[in-house]
Amino acid sequence: MFLTVIGIPWTDPMAEKVLVTGGAGFIPSHLEDILVEKGYDVTAVDIIDRGSCSNIAHLLDLPNFHYIQADVTDVDAMVRASEGMDFVYHMAANSDIRNGGKDPNIDHMKTFQTTRSVLEAMRINGIGNMFFSSTSAVYGDRKGLLDEMTGGLQPISYYGACKLASESLISAYSYMNDFNALILRFPNVIGPRLTHGVIFDFIGKLKRDPKKLQILGDGKQNKQYVYVLDLARGIYDFSERIEDGVNQYNVSTESFTDVNAIADLVCERMGLDPEYEYTGGSTGWKGDVSSFAYDVSKAKARGWKYEFDSTGSVRETLRVLDLDSIPLY
Repeated sequence: MFLTVIGIPWTDPMAEKVLVTGGAGFIPSHLEDILVEKGYDVTAVDIIDRGSCSNIAHLLDLPNFHYIQADVTDVDAMVRASEGMDFVYHMAANSDIRNGGKDPNIDHMKTFQTTRSVLEAMRINGIGNMFFSSTSAVYGDRKGLLDEMTGGLQPISYYGACKLASESLISAYSYMNDFNALILRFPNVIGPRLTHGVIFDFIGKLKRDPKKLQILGDGKQNKQYVYVLDLARGIYDFSERIEDGVNQYNVSTESFTDVNAIADLVCERMGLDPEYEYTGGSTGWKGDVSSFAYDVSKAKARGWKYEFDSTGSVRETLRVLDLDSIPLY
């Protein structure tokens, strides 16, 4: 395993030190923008090399930002990376549920073993606070309004299972080692720096064939989408007021957008009028769910707020995305 530190030493000894795993990724990069701006001494850890860190290229030379190239499943590397940290944002995971469904080892290593490694590092270094990015996928294919007390969880994807297993391990480590853990369960997250998902796929397909758009399932899949900047601000705000013990929150926009509506918005953005072709069935792939609905009253009572609703998040994502950067699909 390897550990390579890149960055300029930060000179403010009073700045709070935070570690972000998966720090070169889509959602973490937006959180790091906020943390750096707020004056934290931020260290990002990811497995990719510096030259591939396009999401955080604008941060690499800042004095209070450091990049560590490391495998987050490597406990020794994480112990070294997290030494002296005040707070860990654990966001390293498999980011593509659909691709993870082709190989169970992807989520076992990237989603679960990364969590185990981070928790061991926190135990060894005596770190007192962490954030964990969880998911609606822990609920499985459950109907009705889902809140944090919904029981009998039965994930249907490897990703959801490994996130739920991670939550359980965090609970045990928190109790045994007396640290605090904030867990937010995300819905579908979209926005600038997006690298995959239905919007990304539709654009890539239409760039290949502007006259036809294949839509997985029946197009009626109805999901909750949240804009990544709203989410990053929420993560920061909740972390600033972290509570004792382990606390879980569902965060969402309390609104829905179906796949057909997303297709229409993508076509509008691209100025196209293709024929829609459906693969059939109620879901896009095995492990996907056709719909879910969050009860976010607990998060709202704690101060959760957002600028864009679900469809507004889709529209804003399409407004800011660089279509030329999206490859043919």
